[in-house]
Amino acid sequence: MFAPEAEYERHGDVQDVVFPCGYTVAPDGDTINLYYGAADSSIALAHGSIRGHHFGEGDYPESERIIRELLTEAGVTDLPPTGISVGDAKGVQVAADDNNMLSPETYIGYARAEHFSSPSGVVPDQPNDYTTPDKLEINQWGLIGKWTVDDEKGTVNSPHGSIVFRFQARDLHLVLGPGPSGKPVRFRVRLDGADPGESHGTDTDASGAGIVTGQRLYQLIRQPQGNIHRHTFTIEFLDAGAQAYAFTFG
Repeated sequence: MFAPEAEYERHGDVQDVVFPCGYTVAPDGDTINLYYGAADSSIALAHGSIRGHHFGEGDYPESERIIRELLTEAGVTDLPPTGISVGDAKGVQVAADDNNMLSPETYIGYARAEHFSSPSGVVPDQPNDYTTPDKLEINQWGLIGKWTVDDEKGTVNSPHGSIVFRFQARDLHLVLGPGPSGKPVRFRVRLDGADPGESHGTDTDASGAGIVTGQRLYQLIRQPQGNIHRHTFTIEFLDAGAQAYAFTFG
């Protein structure tokens, strides 16, 4: 029940969908009212009953069960087979490891960026040569090379531009896109200055190599259980044009 927060969230498998602007919950604690429109003028209103509560990642089988139950009640009879189970989940679908996750969602664009530590600070909306301190504290991050940072993303303007992030979490993801041209962009990731090895994500190999081919969430690091502590992550783009939007962790 949220409108997209960034331009990249407006594109995907379903284009030009209508998002609810907001909602209210009636005094009975069950009835939810969704309203659609712009500014203070509603153009549509829908009512429903709250049938389940869950916040954050995980518990996918229960969420699926509720959705399938609602579809059946609505008369749908040709439902596909039950989807993945927790044990079958892979990549970004795996539930977050909350016990070891100390790093928050972090935006690259200056409108919502936090803990940005490049000495120059952000130079909005124009190319700038960035550097990053040799030592970063937990959840600090910075840019290296020539980047243009706007309100929601950073665009690398020349080959070998990098992002460095000091984090603690099992998984590290980054929303990336190849830029308006759509040309694929090669990249390589490092963990504490070395190849990620067995800690590579589903979108990289053991050497840390990967390619940005479309605008989506890329899993770059997936650490084995029992070896989760603070690390310095680096992604270097071997080609110009990549756009970086936000880090998420799991």
